[in-house]
Amino acid sequence: MSQVQLCVNVDHIATLRQARGGNEPDPVQGAIICEEHGAAGITVHLREDRRHIQDHDVFALRKVIKGKFNLEMALSDEIIEIARKLKPDQITIVPEKRQEITTEGGLDVKTNFKRICEIVSVFHSENILVSLFIEPEEEAVMLSKESGADFIELHTGAYCNAKVKDTIDKEKVRLFHAASIATNIGIRVNAGHGLNYINTAPILTMPGLEELNIGHSIISRSIFTGLANAVSEMMQIINKKK
Repeated sequence: MSQVQLCVNVDHIATLRQARGGNEPDPVQGAIICEEHGAAGITVHLREDRRHIQDHDVFALRKVIKGKFNLEMALSDEIIEIARKLKPDQITIVPEKRQEITTEGGLDVKTNFKRICEIVSVFHSENILVSLFIEPEEEAVMLSKESGADFIELHTGAYCNAKVKDTIDKEKVRLFHAASIATNIGIRVNAGHGLNYINTAPILTMPGLEELNIGHSIISRSIFTGLANAVSEMMQIINKKK
């Protein structure tokens, strides 16, 4: 079984920068540190409201990232055009609401199926991988495969937010079941949202899991330990899984 890889989401380095409107801290420098200390790639979400990552960030990141560059994006014509110019290694299509603090759930693949199929075709024509951020539900997995997407990213939010053991176990079963369906039908599996230094280890044996996208907990920990240490500590957790 291959080792699960880590993509670090550096959005919240930009969140801190935007709080003052200056140049510090720089998510580009943060991305370099993350890769130097074990991250296989970098994830950013270029939101329509530009609350953290800005257009100039993604183009600067494209020049320095050595591993996978994963751009999270909504079903937005404006962002699609930016992504086509940027040419990241992968796009991850996510739902987006202006009023939300962070992404609240998985993509409604059924309702947006035709549009998703069109976008998958567009990015495949430019040799860019496509992932869909979905709830761990059979229908969403099946439709993701039908759309032609390369990956699903299973939304781990319900698992991460659960407080009691029975609920945690139930949500873990949902994730593992969805991942098992995905591997059986031939769509690749990533996961993320709300993962931290406590709840990551139990899901590392998820069927077919290739990559975790983790941001907030790593950036939060870096305030106290430094970014290099925060990434290295998460890599130690991931690397214990054999």
